[in-house]
Amino acid sequence: MFGMLTRRIFVSGLAAFTVAGAARADAPKTSLRPLMRAGSGAGSVATRKVVAKGGAEALIAAAGIQGDVACAVADVKTGLRLEAVKGNVGLPPASVAKALTTLYALDVLGPEYRFQTRLIATGSVKNGVLHGDLILAGGGDPTLSTDSLAVMAGKLKKAGIREVRGGFRVFDGALPYIRSIDHEQPDHLGYSPAISGIALNYNRVYFQWKRGSNGYGVTMDARTDKYRPVVAMATMRVVKRDLPVYTYADKQGRDQWSVAISALGKDGSRWLPVRKPAEYVGDVFRTMARSHGIVLGKPKVVGSLTRGGQVLVTQQSLALKVILKGMLKFSNNLTAEMVGLTASAARGARPGSLKASAGEMSRWAARKYRMTGTKMVDHSGLGDASRMTVQDLVGALVQVRKTGILRPLLKPIAMRDSGGRVLKGHPIKVNAKTGTLNFVSALAGFMTGKDGTEMAFAIFIADTKTRARIKRSDRERPQGARGWNKRSKQLQQKLIERWGALYGS
Repeated sequence: MFGMLTRRIFVSGLAAFTVAGAARADAPKTSLRPLMRAGSGAGSVATRKVVAKGGAEALIAAAGIQGDVACAVADVKTGLRLEAVKGNVGLPPASVAKALTTLYALDVLGPEYRFQTRLIATGSVKNGVLHGDLILAGGGDPTLSTDSLAVMAGKLKKAGIREVRGGFRVFDGALPYIRSIDHEQPDHLGYSPAISGIALNYNRVYFQWKRGSNGYGVTMDARTDKYRPVVAMATMRVVKRDLPVYTYADKQGRDQWSVAISALGKDGSRWLPVRKPAEYVGDVFRTMARSHGIVLGKPKVVGSLTRGGQVLVTQQSLALKVILKGMLKFSNNLTAEMVGLTASAARGARPGSLKASAGEMSRWAARKYRMTGTKMVDHSGLGDASRMTVQDLVGALVQVRKTGILRPLLKPIAMRDSGGRVLKGHPIKVNAKTGTLNFVSALAGFMTGKDGTEMAFAIFIADTKTRARIKRSDRERPQGARGWNKRSKQLQQKLIERWGALYGS
């Protein structure tokens, strides 16, 4: 365990801390240490170790959580390392990985970057008739929705198009096609959909069932608050069986699902993942266009665009910084992956897989923030093979806090009592990213103590051995995971309380 520094020792000793050469804006090469004051002399100083009785290791031991616990905290203003346990041990970061993806995307694409989805005509337009193909061209927008397609269809009509004599194409080649974010997840889990250069409703389809006198009625639609277009590219059969609850098959160009009748009950609904994103978008856009009197043929998916087409409609996303704030709040996996892939492509990497793109992000993080212990396999943290160290992450957080770009995007985390109840008016203020997988719990971000001291922290807890024994079919709700996660969150709260009391009051 790295030692702790009391506030008195920290304040009185700050002027003596120096590093060789000029002050740096990037992360330190080895470990966190105080940044040099302007005009101070050259020299090297080892981090002081003042061990307090009943420190972080005692809290960790008392929690009795099976697996590994790593944590680190540093003073944001000076970069001074305050305390760490297993700081250099690589553990799965879960959705805390999205904080790194946010930094990656902002650095490469910029906060005002906007995704574009276009309608392109390949032929001439005369008297409202398009003598050629209409192409719906995806630009990697993870936030495209049924509402967006409705707007685009309306704009197409306003552009004067009333008939398309050629075919209807959907371009999805801006990003690689990936069947599932994490292939170890069961097919029916909505948080691991397919990825491509075009997406709709976070690549989820709404399955609803109602029991009637003659059995169950089921629907599959692309609903939003405004629209509920029924889709043809995803179907559902109710089957008399107990297990498995769901099965999936790719047949005849459709996502074909079946569900066990014993699992349905009376009425209900859930979001299911889409495995054919381009077909899904094309299906729904045909419906929206038809509502304006524009009849389109069955969509054909294309992976490349021909030159010389006429752009009829352009639909822009919100600014990237807004998209990322929503991603961090709701922890949407598809957004993280599509944003990360787009950033890698913008760097010239043109990745063919999530692992390749995540590898590019890891190399960027090593160069930008000296995160040499970080090896990611995706951008969302859903894959449990990713590894990150708390010391890596805290070092990066200290550096980015000086720019002010990340903390405003992180959601406030309420302090809670032992029963999980929110403690209103608590003096410690936390903005952070949570991360949860089965038997993995993570929390990282910024905290401000009662006296205004701001700290960067990271806490990773993982029982990788137990997680590895979970069967793929049990990944949705494995036995014991809920209780383990609750104890982990309680420990995270206690560590934050400790740091706030010791360094921020």
